[in-house]
Amino acid sequence: MTSSFLSFEDKGYKDFISRLKQENEKLNAFNFIDENDKSGKIISVKDNICVKGMPATASSKILQGYIPGFNATVIERLEKAGFSVIGKTNMDEFGFGSFGLNSEHYARNPFNEEYITGGSSSGSAVATALIKGHVSIAESTGGSISAPASFCGVVGLTPTYGVISRYGLIDYASSLDKIGFMGKSVDNIREVMEKTIGGDPKDTTSLSVTISNKKPNKLYVIDNLMTGVNEVIKDRFEDLLAKLSAKGYKIEHTKIDYLEYSVPAYYIISMSEASTNLAKYQGFKYGFKVKDFSLNYNEFFMSARKQFGKEAKRRVILGTFIRSKSITQRYYEKALAIRHALIARMDKILKEGFIIMPSMPIFTPKISEVKDISPVEAYSMDMLTVPPNLCGFPHMSFPYFYEKGMPIGAQIITNHFNDYSLLDFLSEWESDFKYKFKEEIS
Repeated sequence: MTSSFLSFEDKGYKDFISRLKQENEKLNAFNFIDENDKSGKIISVKDNICVKGMPATASSKILQGYIPGFNATVIERLEKAGFSVIGKTNMDEFGFGSFGLNSEHYARNPFNEEYITGGSSSGSAVATALIKGHVSIAESTGGSISAPASFCGVVGLTPTYGVISRYGLIDYASSLDKIGFMGKSVDNIREVMEKTIGGDPKDTTSLSVTISNKKPNKLYVIDNLMTGVNEVIKDRFEDLLAKLSAKGYKIEHTKIDYLEYSVPAYYIISMSEASTNLAKYQGFKYGFKVKDFSLNYNEFFMSARKQFGKEAKRRVILGTFIRSKSITQRYYEKALAIRHALIARMDKILKEGFIIMPSMPIFTPKISEVKDISPVEAYSMDMLTVPPNLCGFPHMSFPYFYEKGMPIGAQIITNHFNDYSLLDFLSEWESDFKYKFKEEIS
């Protein structure tokens, strides 16, 4: 499905904003909407990516009032290419969540407001679904693009780790965070990605490499990843495989050792890095300020960090425990070894073909069904999205079926630096499959 960007060279921006604000009151897609006149192609940006002059809160009370005086590299490059940022999208606090419910005013699913959006890039998925010809700049650590893209029926592309500069991103886990894109059209996503890739001296993890498009005709299904998937999702996925087989793809089943350890390894690494990255929020430099300087050291910092939400506190505490001297060898170093082993095993398969799987193991649940589940149950929902994120492989979620009016997404993975092959695959898929969206704002 080819789509052009919504542009305001000769359209009424204020009328568009008025209608967008009305929808936002119901769906909470945006934390901030810029009402100043815009020209050019419009994009939205996840609220943990810095845009000069706009709030950057990462949906956390501790960053309320923080307005960066600089652009993230990805924003700087897009603005030079003629794009305009219309606002900052809602998210799980600091990116901590799979369902999109870890923020004060969580986003709601555009297909049905009683259902979750998925996280952590929840608002980006909703904004993409709402706005005609739109791309939202999002971010993924362990599935934060694929999960909401799947639950909200849009396309979510997570590039190879390092090909998009992370400068200006509010960190969750530095060795895992990847800036990516959500859209409804392969052409739009491709255009944005082409404008943003490339090395950046401001980010030591960014890479200046050639991105290839070697599209194989083989699709691998990882059988030991499918064991925890809902049976009806499995049936729908088999239907998808049959369609792809009819298009000429060869389907092969295989197994990858150690995959059962990918989720615990991911959370050990990500929580350890999160506890380090969040240490800078001390109540006097960014956002929330502690004004009582008569407090002693512990009281001062505790009064600031009370602003963290429940999930943020949980991850900081667990991450600090994992990094303690007596524990780090037992957990953290083993988690790094598992990541290294998984990269080698997945790389071997990805040299021969794509890996394909459902994006999420369950149907989109209602908010009431997941609001009180345990953290361990919530973390287990990342079983399909964690492996490519843990290993830095590019991957993409795309809608392929609608069950009782709600979308279902599949996820396709390719080898490092072969990102454009995913877009070529999507281009083929879009030529046959008709996406369903709610009435779009234009």
